[in-house]
Amino acid sequence: MTTPLSQSCDAGVARSAVGRTTANPNWTIAATMLASSLAFIDGSVTNVALPAIGKDLGGSASDLSWAINAYLLPLSALLLIGGALGDHYGRRRVLIVGVALFTLASIGCALASSLSALLASRGLQGIGAALLLPNSLGILGSAFAGEARGRAVGTWAAAGAIASAVGPPLGGWLIDTVGWRSIFYLNVPVALGAVFIFLRYVTETERSEGTLDWRGAALATGGLGLLIWALTSWSTRHEVSALVGPMIAAGVALLVLFVLNERHLRDRAMMPLALFASKAFVGLTVLTFLLYGALGGLLMLLPYLLIVGGGYTPTEAGLALLPFSIVIGVTSRLTGRLTGTIGPKWPLTIGPIVTGVGFALLMRADPQASYWTSVLPGMAVVALGMAGAVAPLTTAVLASVDERHTGTASGFNSAISRTGGLIATALAGAVISQAGPQLVGAFQAAALVSAVFAVAAGLTAYATLGNEQRGLEKQTDRADARRG
Repeated sequence: MTTPLSQSCDAGVARSAVGRTTANPNWTIAATMLASSLAFIDGSVTNVALPAIGKDLGGSASDLSWAINAYLLPLSALLLIGGALGDHYGRRRVLIVGVALFTLASIGCALASSLSALLASRGLQGIGAALLLPNSLGILGSAFAGEARGRAVGTWAAAGAIASAVGPPLGGWLIDTVGWRSIFYLNVPVALGAVFIFLRYVTETERSEGTLDWRGAALATGGLGLLIWALTSWSTRHEVSALVGPMIAAGVALLVLFVLNERHLRDRAMMPLALFASKAFVGLTVLTFLLYGALGGLLMLLPYLLIVGGGYTPTEAGLALLPFSIVIGVTSRLTGRLTGTIGPKWPLTIGPIVTGVGFALLMRADPQASYWTSVLPGMAVVALGMAGAVAPLTTAVLASVDERHTGTASGFNSAISRTGGLIATALAGAVISQAGPQLVGAFQAAALVSAVFAVAAGLTAYATLGNEQRGLEKQTDRADARRG
C-alpha cells in the first residue's frame, strides 16, 4: 500500500497561522497523521479486545461497555476545551501535551491489574485524545489554504482510515499471540515519532487572547457523564433503577446550564453560540451526530458478535473489519479533491445514504454463516458510503468558520461525533448482554436503527447545505489569499 505522503500538497499554498510558508508541508501532514493515528488505532483495536479483557479482568456487560465509555466520555466532553486550549496557548504545544498524556495512560492500561485501574487509565487516554485531536485538525486548517486544504484533509482522513484498518487485525494478532495488554504498547513508538516531528519541523500557531471557559467544560463533562452513566445502566440491566431518572434529569439540567453559560460568555465561550447562526454549521452538526452515532455502535458490536456468537479469534475479527478501513483509506483523498470542485452538498448527501444501505445489508449478518456472504457485502457498502462523507465533512466544518475558531469548530465537530458514538456504545450494552439467537437478533435491530440514522444524516445534508455553504468556502479561500 502506498503512503499518502507520496502525493505531496503544493508548497506554494501551505501557510502557517502567522502567515509564514512552511518549509515542507509534508512534515505538517505527517505529524498530524501520526498524532491522530493514536486515537484512531486505539478506538478500533479496543473493540476487538473486549472479550479478552472481560475474561482476564472479569466484569459484567455493563463493565465491558465502560471499557469503551471511560475513554469516550472525557474525549467527548473535553474536545471543546481541548480546541480552545490550542487556540489560546498554541495548537502545537497543546497537541504535544495531549500526545504525552495519551502515551503515559496507554502504559497504565497495559499495566492495569484490575478493571478499575484499566478504566482510570482509559479515562486519562480520553483526556489526552481530547487535547490532540482538535489541534491536529486545527493545525491543518491553519497551515493550508484553498484546494490544498481539501487535499491535506483528505490525506489526513485517509491516514486515519489506514490506521483504523491496521489496528484491528494487528491488535487481534497481538491479543492471540501475546495478550490484550500488548495493544496499548503500540502507541508508544507512534507517539515518540509524532513528538519528534512536531518539535523539529512544525511551527507554532498564533495564539488568541482571552480567558478559558473552565465552567463550561465542567458543566459539559458533568452533564454528559450523568447521561451516559444512566443510559449504560439502563441498557445493560434492562430495567429502570431508582437512580436512572434522577441522573438523566440532572444531566439534562447541567447541559442546559452549559448552554446558558455559553450564551452569557458570548465570544469568550468555549463554544460560541454565534456559530450556530449558520444553517450549514447546524446541519453539519446534526449530520455528524447521526452518522457517527450509527457507525460507532455497529463498529463496537460487530467484532463482539463475531467473537462471542461466531467463535472468531480476535485476529479473525480484526481482519473482518479490514475492508471497511481500506476502502476509506484508498478513496478519502479522492473525495477530498472532489469536494474542492463540486462542494460538500452532494458527497454529504449521497455518502450517508449509501452508508444506510450498507447498515441495512448488515441486518443479514449471521456469525454462524459465511463471512463472505453475510457480513462482507454490508461492510463494503458502509465503507463506500463513509468514504464519500469523511473528508468532505471535515473540510466543510473547517470552511464554515473564521480561522480563529477553527480549533473550536473542529473540536466541537469531533465532540459531536464522539458523543454520538458514546451514546450508541452506552445503548449497545443491551446487545452485548444477550447470548445465542438473542444476540444475533439484538444486533440486527441495532443495524436497522443505524440504517435509519445514516439515511437521516444524508437528508439533513440535502436540506441544509447549498449556496450558503459554497459561499462560506469561497469566503474562506479569499481570506486565505489575503493572508498570503
